[in-house]
Amino acid sequence: MRDDILEDATARDLLQLFGTGRQCGSLSIPDMAAAGRIADLIRAAREARGERPVGRKIGFSNRAIWANYGVDRPLWNYVWDTTLHTWSDADEPIDLATFAEPRIEPEIVFHLARAPEPGMDEAALLGCIDRVAHGFEVVQSVYPGWRFTAPDAAAAFGLHGALILGPWRDVDGGRADWLARLQDFTVILRKDGAEVEVGHAQNVLGGPLTALRNLVETIASDTPGAALGAGEVVSTGTLTDAYPVAPGAAWSTEFEGIDLSGLRVSFR
Repeated sequence: MRDDILEDATARDLLQLFGTGRQCGSLSIPDMAAAGRIADLIRAAREARGERPVGRKIGFSNRAIWANYGVDRPLWNYVWDTTLHTWSDADEPIDLATFAEPRIEPEIVFHLARAPEPGMDEAALLGCIDRVAHGFEVVQSVYPGWRFTAPDAAAAFGLHGALILGPWRDVDGGRADWLARLQDFTVILRKDGAEVEVGHAQNVLGGPLTALRNLVETIASDTPGAALGAGEVVSTGTLTDAYPVAPGAAWSTEFEGIDLSGLRVSFR
């Protein structure tokens, strides 16, 4: 069977799983180029049914956890209007029934005021950002036991399930301070009030702005037609490991060294 027919069938199969909590076996997607084509087919199908991409998520920017998941590089995929939730939405417990083996990740999220360009350093990239927020990403695996290859994960929505977004902080008027703080802060992740892990800015490829820089360069190299644009949100990757979530538990965060509010979210 031709590769394009196989990729189209894989895209349809993956999209049928999204939002159901169901899983499948490994798809053995051969490489990241094939994963990108499958992800693009899924994007087109979701847009055709009325969903709207509102940004990107970076996966596996935390190199400390690569060995845990058998990957060796970051990946990216889309955030959708149907998967983005505001902090006020998170006041109600989130229903886990639609997710496959869900896990939670504390992340830094940027809002782009203008399109970033390849070759920009961290200071220039910050100049493209007008707001910063903290968010929880709920990630999921359609592959049982979280066993997959990097191409499998990239094709399967980049493991994205939902992004719960906290209050925005404007960066205008204090960019030098934000540049420094975004490279040197900590976040305390708690479950039901008990500390689970302390994450650091440096965990995500050296800092959230550096993770954004990697994303811009990767897209320019591999998929230039998918360049970031003004108005998009970018979730820059987990500052800690990703932890399994279950109904009844409450997860919260507290930041030190940066002017961001922690979040609290519960599940049912």
